[in-house]
Amino acid sequence: MTAVVLVHGLYHRPEHFAVVTERLRAAGTEVVVPELHRGSLPADTAAVQVAIDSLQEPPIVLGHSYGGSVITGVRGAGHLVYLAAFVLDVGESAAGLGGASPQLQEAINPEPDGSTSLHPDRAVDTLYGDCPEPLTAWAVGLLRAQAPGCGRGVPEHHSWKRTPSTYVVCAQDRAIDPGLQRKLASRCIDVREWQTGHSPFVGQPELVVELLQELLATTPRRRGEGVTTTR
Repeated sequence: MTAVVLVHGLYHRPEHFAVVTERLRAAGTEVVVPELHRGSLPADTAAVQVAIDSLQEPPIVLGHSYGGSVITGVRGAGHLVYLAAFVLDVGESAAGLGGASPQLQEAINPEPDGSTSLHPDRAVDTLYGDCPEPLTAWAVGLLRAQAPGCGRGVPEHHSWKRTPSTYVVCAQDRAIDPGLQRKLASRCIDVREWQTGHSPFVGQPELVVELLQELLATTPRRRGEGVTTTR
């Protein structure tokens, strides 16, 4: 069974994937969850590339939200999963596509050092509005400040053009417009739509686990086999 790399979005941490990670590992899957917040899109992409290169087989690489910008720039994945995420083309950035909804923009607090954070109460409704209350408190407590500029980063490589990809539209998302998600999903070879908010790995982790296990059963397992599409 091949490995899985989980890539979080802005303001998030690897720990937000804790339940998904635990369930996959319990089933015998190797899971790597890199820490982003390296200061720029190229630096974040490099951190994920190190994780991919450390694995013996091409992994399934899932990117959530801004994490889609990150995984767009990597090489060597067996399958890409964009979870309410940005599938960027040449010259595009998440910010340039109008990534953050007005509701998410209202939740952002500028910090004195130039970074930004999320107002806890507004983050609950925007990111975790469909999650049970104990989980929302846990998830908001993990959020951290974000360095400026990452959302304006432009990938140098566009992996979805040559690597099989699945897009998951979160139809009740309040952070990234589902209409934009559907447009971005047209760049992927497989599209799913879930009736969830922005963070199903918190509120409905079984959906994420089931999708990844489905893909684990069909993803090629040798280096070089992940390149199967041309666009």
